[in-house]
Amino acid sequence: MSSATKPPGKGLGQAMLVTSFALGLAALTFIFDGWLARESNPNANPRSFENESGVREVVLDRNRQGHYVAGGEVNGVPVTFLLDTGATDVAIPQTIAERAGLEPGYTGRAFTANGAVTVYGTEVSRLRIGNIELQDVRASITPSMAGDTILLGMSALQQVEFTQRGSTLTLRQYPEQ
Repeated sequence: MSSATKPPGKGLGQAMLVTSFALGLAALTFIFDGWLARESNPNANPRSFENESGVREVVLDRNRQGHYVAGGEVNGVPVTFLLDTGATDVAIPQTIAERAGLEPGYTGRAFTANGAVTVYGTEVSRLRIGNIELQDVRASITPSMAGDTILLGMSALQQVEFTQRGSTLTLRQYPEQ
């Protein structure tokens, strides 16, 4: 057999091998991306309950970094919250504020771990995390804030009761009397 001739089907076999390798690599990438997302935000769809008295509860699991991160909504726009009891207001990156239709109000200064930054006061009409819904929540649009995560500060958290036990945090909203 000369070096110019290949056995029948050898080219097809090599193509199938390369295709199988590429599909396997794509599948592993997809699985690993999902795992990373769950590790970063184990509460993309937070567990919610409502008891017979109308008390709404949302139970959050701590992520690998020790933070409570959860999916939610601001004015109907899906967002990711990072619960931050050290933040006075809900702090929203400008890109998310624009998508949620938030209007910048007064100009102010906020003092963060990275120093003083300019913020614009605003109000969130509707903020939702699980089955808990808050209305007319004071917030700050923070143009210098990078990323797509909102800091859920005390202007929202003061409207609910929260309890931490082990690696879970439970938020409770009581019906208005």
